[in-house]
Order: sequence, then C-alpha cells, then structure tokens
Amino acid sequence: MKIEKMLSVVRLWSLACLLSCSGTLSACSGGDDGAIDEGDKGLPAGNVTVKVIGDKKTVLRNPLNGWVMYMGRGWDENFWTTMGYDNMKVPELATPVKVSDYASTCYIRTSWSSLNPSEGVYVWNDPNARLTKLFKSALDRNMRLSFRIVVDGRDQGLNTPQYVFEAGAASYPDPNGNNGESRKSPYPDDEIFQQKYAAFIEAFAKEFDDPDKVDFIDAYGLGKWGEAHTMVYKDYANKEKVFEWITSLYSRCFKKVPLVINYHRLVGANNTSGWGAVASDTEKLLNSAINKGYSLRHDAFGMTGYYQDWEKQFAERWNYKRPIIMEGGWITGGTHRYWIDPSGKYREGHPEDVRQGEFDASAEAHVNMMDFRVGDETNSWFTKCFSLVQRFVTEGGYRLYPDMISLPKDVTSGQKVSIVHRWNNMGWGYCPTNIPQWNQKYKVAFALLDNNDKAVKVFVDEQTDLSTWLKGKPTTYNFDLTMKGVSVGVYNWAVGLVDTTKDNEIGLQMAVTKNLTDSGWVRLLQVTVK
Repeated sequence: MKIEKMLSVVRLWSLACLLSCSGTLSACSGGDDGAIDEGDKGLPAGNVTVKVIGDKKTVLRNPLNGWVMYMGRGWDENFWTTMGYDNMKVPELATPVKVSDYASTCYIRTSWSSLNPSEGVYVWNDPNARLTKLFKSALDRNMRLSFRIVVDGRDQGLNTPQYVFEAGAASYPDPNGNNGESRKSPYPDDEIFQQKYAAFIEAFAKEFDDPDKVDFIDAYGLGKWGEAHTMVYKDYANKEKVFEWITSLYSRCFKKVPLVINYHRLVGANNTSGWGAVASDTEKLLNSAINKGYSLRHDAFGMTGYYQDWEKQFAERWNYKRPIIMEGGWITGGTHRYWIDPSGKYREGHPEDVRQGEFDASAEAHVNMMDFRVGDETNSWFTKCFSLVQRFVTEGGYRLYPDMISLPKDVTSGQKVSIVHRWNNMGWGYCPTNIPQWNQKYKVAFALLDNNDKAVKVFVDEQTDLSTWLKGKPTTYNFDLTMKGVSVGVYNWAVGLVDTTKDNEIGLQMAVTKNLTDSGWVRLLQVTVK
C-alpha cells in the first residue's frame, strides 16, 4: 500500500543523499555497509537506496504522449523527402532535423472512400496501394498511426464510397452547389448508410485495433471535415440516436486502441444558432461517449473565438480522468486571417504568435499531445518556435521516473523482502492507465537481470496506478515480495514500466537515460541471492 506518512522522512533523507552522492544513478548508504537504519530513516533495515535523476530532454515515444505529426491525405510514402520532413531547418541548430525524431504518432484525416473504394475491398489488403505504403513508411520509423475517417463531402468531394449511394443511401448535395454529385453527403440517420458504415468499421477495427501500430482513433467523423458540427439529418430529432449509434459502434469494435471525440459546444449539432451558442444536450452527449471509454480532443486550440470558457471548463473537469489531445485551429499558411483572432495577440505575418497561443492553451488544458499539422503549421514550429517544441517535450504529456528506490543487496532464496519506491511525473499531463482500453495494463515491475541483461525473474507491483502520478506530487509505495523460485547467484536489480498484457515486457519508456538495458530496464544495484 502507499506509505504517504513516510514521505517527509524520505524527502529529508533524499536531500541528504543528493548532497553526498554524485552521478545520475548511484547507491547511497547510511553506513559503511550500505544499510539504511530503519529506526532513523523509516526504510527497511538492510536495504540500500538508489537515487535516479530524471531526464528532461529525450523524446519519449510513449502512447498518448508527445507530438503528433499529420500526413496529407494525398501524400505517398516519399513525402519524408518531397515535403522536407527529413530536412527541417532549425535556426538554433547547425544541421537539419527530421520531424519524425520529435513526433511518435502519425495522424491522417482521410475519407471512407479512400480506404474502402468498393464494397468488401479495403486498401490495407493491397500492399502496393498508395495509402498502404504511406502507413508502412511511418510504422517502419517506429511510429504509430492515428485516424479520422470523414464521410461528409460538402467541402472535400466524395468522401463516402459511391457503392453506398448505389445501394440506396439517401444523400444531400452541397448547399453551395459545388460540383453536384461529387460533393454529395449521406444523411447520418439513414439506415442503409449506417449498415454499410458499420460493416466498414468492423473490418477497419479487425486490421487496426492494434496498439502496437495505432495510437488512437478519432472516432466520430461525421459533420463537416469530420469535426462533429454543422450536421445535416433527415430528421434533426435523430441527433441523439445517431450519436449513440456511432459512439457505440466504435466502442464495440475498438477494445484495445483508445478512442477520442471532439469536445466542442456544438457536438452533433446543425449550428443554426451560430458558433457562440452551447447546445443544451452537448454535455449529455459527450458524457455518454466518455462513459463508453472515449477520451478527448479539440480541433481549435489557439482559436479563442471557438475555444472559449465552456471548452476550457469542460477540459478542466476531465483533467487527469481522461487524456486530452489538441489540434490547433488557425491555418497560418494563408488560408485563415489568424490576426483577427479575438485575443488580439496574433500579428499578421507572425505565425509564431499563433504557435505561442496554441502552446499556452495546451498548457492550461494539460494536454498529453500537441500537433504538427501540414504546411506552415509544421514549418513554423521548427523554423520559428523550436524552443516551444523542446519545451513540450520537457513539460508536456507525461514523463515518469523513480527518484528513490530502497532495496536489498543480500537476500536468501525464498526470503520475503520489502522495496520502497517513489515515482515522479515531470509532465503537466498524465499517464492514462485508467482508460478502459488500457485497463491498468501498465505497472511498475522489478526484475533480476543476469549478466546478459536478461530478466530471469520479474516482480510486478500490482498496487501501482500510474494515472495518479501528477506533477509535483511524488507517489511512494511499499512493495513486499518473496524471492521464491530464485536460484542462488549474483544478479542486478532493475526497474521498469511493464505491459502486463505482454508477459511483463517493458511497455513504457521512463524519463531516464543512464544504466538502461536495450530492452528498457534501468539497472539499479547488484544483489546476491544465497
């Protein structure tokens, strides 16, 4: 169990240890033999305490954490060079950098029709398809994918496959009269549309409900640009039924990969009363999705006329209960007049002002992930705001490490021993082990390593809940274990954050750079088992 009453004693001891020991990782002792006096220090007698200094700079490629890099829906696998993503100029650095060195997830907003051009035909089954090669290029770089699937064709062309309309799904044209048939959209409350879409999502989930290759699914996709607003129904009275249908569909099909939804004030609404109003049922609908396992994202960070007090307050209510993913709202490369933002903080010709606004709003919302979108949105982060890129690596999301571990150096096989370990989060976000798709699968574990750094015995501390580790609030545990079945010999104690669904392999990177094994364990102390 947690031993919070010992925190003050442990903090005092740690301060003394920091003053007397040097190096990033070292053993500190209260006497010549390395033991800590139990009466004076409040730690188990005979234990040696190791201090670990957290790393603030390394990009951690953990799920639901860090920078998200967007891919254009028309790109191919060569975009890394053709779009300059492997040769991004940074004024502060002598040599260019790769965007993929800073982002761990690739997000693509693409159409249903591009993934499923005809009934029963899916692009991921064709290894030579452009999108399949595009996805593989990201996976080959040890990145994960994320998706939003768009069905509305008003602004982007035919996003729903033609076979759906041929089967009898009712549609409506672009109200602006753009391109006739090529801009038609299905009614989301149409029965045939729902049948065909459900069959597609079921097939999509069979391929992509895999957390090894997919980070999250932006799981609504209706409305203009898939942003869950400006909806058109056969009957507006079906709004809630449609919302429940699509969120239930995704949550039924995706059990392992997290789902997210846009938490704006007009979710599922037709927006006839303008952007300033809050639909009376918005919070009810969003809470319904969250109760089904959804997490949160918003598409208008830095757009202060859209991301207002309602959104800020909603995010605050869900801080540390559900992770938040941000997307900036303004397009600074020429599409939007961002300098008219109501904040008055953005100057024309200065996209760096917008980037700062997005960063500040992200810090306020405690987001886990920020975005590199395409075009000027990516370029300006690196060419004008690289310090903010680095700041988010250091300050944003979650960065977990143990600063103090007290453990024995001499034990007897079969002996019961106690380990005291304390954990910190340097990020303003949190590690969302509490979401249903993760279901607390990540835990602290201690291992006995042989001379080849192979874990010959792993002890999982099941009481650890990484979602409760918040910035400025160290969390301490007392872990009792038995050295049952451990052969006599000399080993190294190591600590790691393991995935209990994968035979206790390392699942998350810790914010530690010293004494790391190739598999991600942190070596702590030599131990002799007698």
